Amino acid sequence: MSPETFQTLESIALDVALVVLFILMFFAVHDVMKKNDVPVYGRLVAYGVLGLGALGFAIKGIIKLVYGI
Repeated sequence: MSPETFQTLESIALDVALVVLFILMFFAVHDVMKKNDVPVYGRLVAYGVLGLGALGFAIKGIIKLVYGI
């Protein structure tokens, strides 16, 4: 396997792992908020922060594609 192929596979595996991690964090945050009866505003803030983190990784991926890094 060439180093370029290995690097591509490694990049794809990292992106998939981050998506799975964000999904697991969403479920964990949702479960904690549901058990503790968090108000709607608190839920919006928590989901917003989690969503902005995921959006940051998505934007980073798009920038990598555009610039070919």
